[in-house]
Amino acid sequence: MKTLLIVTCATALAVAACGLEVSDTADTSLDSGGSVAVGGSPQGTRTSSPPRAAYRDVTIPAGTTLPLSLTSSIGSDTSAIEDLVTAELTRAVTSDGREVLPAGTRLTGSVTDVDDSGRLKGRAMVAFRFTSLRTGDEQYDVQTAPLSHTAPATKGEDATKIGIGAGAGAVIGGLLGGKEGAAKGAVVGGGAGTGVVLATKGKEVRLGPGASATTELTAPLTVRVRVS
Repeated sequence: MKTLLIVTCATALAVAACGLEVSDTADTSLDSGGSVAVGGSPQGTRTSSPPRAAYRDVTIPAGTTLPLSLTSSIGSDTSAIEDLVTAELTRAVTSDGREVLPAGTRLTGSVTDVDDSGRLKGRAMVAFRFTSLRTGDEQYDVQTAPLSHTAPATKGEDATKIGIGAGAGAVIGGLLGGKEGAAKGAVVGGGAGTGVVLATKGKEVRLGPGASATTELTAPLTVRVRVS
């Protein structure tokens, strides 16, 4: 009986020892090599991540010209102050032979002043300025020179209208009452001619998408440029 008990205890101890040895071996194999195989890769290998892009700051000096093409519409008779104005670069801006702002870079601004043609109060005009710039995923505040467009003068046309009115009045007055009638007719004719001008509005300024515009930076602009 004692012999059977001793054999049973010995067998239990041997099994326990074997289990402990297997567990320790498994733990050691997980720790060895410093990594665990992922996605079917051989154990002990490491997957390399792609290199990170490098950037550097580039300062574009004040006075740099920005050639633009409008992507929105503005007009002296259709726009109001603070209306949105958008445009894009038609040519890349470079620094030391490297492209800093690519063609197509988007600029955003607003109408700063507007005046329609009115009647005898001057020519129509519209003014605007760009205040922000977006390139890639970055947006920057910019300071640019204001742009203004004025309608062509119509003074020559107005003077012709007034002259025709005065001449026609003089002819009519002469037919009616000689020199005195002609003088009175000239005054009446001049007034009539002026009335035509007062009732006629001048030309408006209208700029649509694709219209060319050129401004320049009035302060330096620092942007992040990818170098690799």
